[in-house]
Amino acid sequence: MFAARAQPAASVLSNGIQSRNMGTLREIQLRLNSIKNIGKITKSMKMIASTKVAKAQRAMESARAYGASSSSIYKNANTTPLENEDQVYIVSSSDRGLCGGIHSSVAKATRKLMIADGFSSQVIVLGDKAKNQMSRSNRGDIQLSFNQIGKAIPTFAEASAATDTILNSGVKFSTATIIYNEFKSAIAYEATPIRNYSSDALKASEGFAAYELDDDILQNYNDFLLANNIYWGLVEGHASEMSAKRTAMENATKNAGEMVDRLTMTYNRTRQAAITSELVDIITGASAL
Repeated sequence: MFAARAQPAASVLSNGIQSRNMGTLREIQLRLNSIKNIGKITKSMKMIASTKVAKAQRAMESARAYGASSSSIYKNANTTPLENEDQVYIVSSSDRGLCGGIHSSVAKATRKLMIADGFSSQVIVLGDKAKNQMSRSNRGDIQLSFNQIGKAIPTFAEASAATDTILNSGVKFSTATIIYNEFKSAIAYEATPIRNYSSDALKASEGFAAYELDDDILQNYNDFLLANNIYWGLVEGHASEMSAKRTAMENATKNAGEMVDRLTMTYNRTRQAAITSELVDIITGASAL
């Protein structure tokens, strides 16, 4: 009699445990499939970034040659900035994300440089990602911004167009500092400034003081140096971004694999617990009979 009365209660409890386990198993299975799909996407993005890194590095080597020539001119001429010149900071970034902290690094370096230099704050941003970073603390200092950057390897024509827009925008400056991500290795980069001095500072330097130069020619040459330095910063920053994206996607794929392993183990344990619970119910019912 007592066994007959206890059987329905045990059956109700078993049905509750079974339905709860089934619900948990469905949730785990859905999450497992979702993470597997994410892992496939990140693996594909890693492969795409790996193919782009080689092209970006070849373009970077070419741009470094142009950048080295610009730096050598200021170095050989012993050019130094003049006092009380208007300063502008050009932040070189892109519109693309999913590449770690590469965009925040140039924004942080720009803020530190602005504080260290003590100049009046004027900022020009190349790329929406760095603009979002700079807007959090220096929204009022941003004078001009560019987007549609980073979809492909930057060209000198794009750098020249950006330079023309900057020079014709009405932003008054004499000296420009370009902050970009310098490519150190496949897993390392560093935010680095490039100084672009004014034509007056170039004319007053020791290397040019002995020559008679037309002001228009010297100004045009200095504008070319600005475009050259912007091109250097964009191309090397693009190579750093592609390398950082490959590393970020590799880490994301690895993390997804680890999560799949943990969820698979949880799924198997939960399924085994549900099977064990059903076996216990069957044995209990058989013993009651």
